Amino acid sequence: MVQRIPSPGELEPIERASRDELQALQLERLKWSLKHAYENVPHYRKAFDVAGVHPEDLKTLADLAKFPFTEKKTLRDNYPFGLFAVPREQVVRVHASSGTTGRPTVVGYTQRDIDTWAGVVARSIRAAGGRPGDMVHVAYGYGLFTGGLGAHYGAERLGCTVVPMSGGQTEKQVQLICDFQPSIIMVTPSYMLNIVEEFKRQGLDPAQSSLKVGIFGAEPWTNAMRAEIEQKAGIDAVDIYGLSEVMGPGVASECIESKDGPVIWEDHFYPEIIDPETGEVLPDGEEGELVFTSLSKEALPIIRYRTRDLTRLLPPTSRSMRRMGRITGRSDDMLIIRGVNVFPSQIEELVLKMPALAPQYQLVVAKDGHLDTLEVFGELRDAATPPDTVDALCRELQHCIKTYVGVTTKVTLTPPMGIERTMTGKARRVVDKRPKNT
Repeated sequence: MVQRIPSPGELEPIERASRDELQALQLERLKWSLKHAYENVPHYRKAFDVAGVHPEDLKTLADLAKFPFTEKKTLRDNYPFGLFAVPREQVVRVHASSGTTGRPTVVGYTQRDIDTWAGVVARSIRAAGGRPGDMVHVAYGYGLFTGGLGAHYGAERLGCTVVPMSGGQTEKQVQLICDFQPSIIMVTPSYMLNIVEEFKRQGLDPAQSSLKVGIFGAEPWTNAMRAEIEQKAGIDAVDIYGLSEVMGPGVASECIESKDGPVIWEDHFYPEIIDPETGEVLPDGEEGELVFTSLSKEALPIIRYRTRDLTRLLPPTSRSMRRMGRITGRSDDMLIIRGVNVFPSQIEELVLKMPALAPQYQLVVAKDGHLDTLEVFGELRDAATPPDTVDALCRELQHCIKTYVGVTTKVTLTPPMGIERTMTGKARRVVDKRPKNT
């Protein structure tokens, strides 16, 4: 593995700025973002007024703690365009992530937002060792999911050649990697291991491919998985972090020379760590829930967005900006299955819409090779339901989950009381059978 470490001259000035210079820029942009949200988004005006704060109350970065949080529910309650801060006609792109039935979380971008997003992803690819002229194989999904197009625009901004492969078609993934000779791949880490296995199935050595760097995100992954990918594929594996509500991929990304946690691009995204129970801001180094405020977004400014990811802020190393530690869990019940966010409440809502099913369900998460799998168990109301009807109900629920949540599942329907209960009589909603590692 050959690490391509940038020279100081290749970095943007902000990537090597002093802490004072960075904080001065953050304060200036934060004042603008709060004012922009307050003046143009009815939700924020009302929320700020209820909290008794005004954008002019922000005198220092620490004053941000006075302002109210934004949660995923806020986006759903304002579906589809209620949080936009510009006229809809100025929104050049809309993305959406899976949500409750008919209510995904919708995000919008002005042309300037798209340019900013492309810039931070380009910065991320360069931090991972990418350079103009490199060929980048993008195997993140395209469409409403932000992964594919986010990676695509960033790679083009850096001056790379993009192969917009998207996800799936593993045999073709390997064929194009062999034929086109890309040096970088952007994909979920679990699917990268599937690609590695397909190389081997075809009698090829993945470590001898043209790939030198893998930029992996969209799902949690461990240092053990990093080591496995690097050993089997013969590449440098780096972590990229993002979420649709804040921007998409490229909110933070690791540097190839250190691989010590994603650097948060703090000139565009201001991070806080809070106690998930009290909302109190915690000092750097302490673990809590990660919160982001956008500093430059026009279409959808986001103020103190609770990501629910549990991590900590670490001091700068390879760049002038702070890093985030590995995500250790979540402060809610969200599952991430093959890059798709899945909430048990989403499945519950679909189950409740089917009169033949009892209001009980259980989600069983497991591993099939390197990929996460999800099996949904439900209960019939009538033990005498004919087998052909049971099969039809299974197919209907499976179809609804794929349509509204975006994840493929196996569905099994049991007789009444077939799902295990706890001592209190409640169904055990999630059973996670995935092996635990670090």
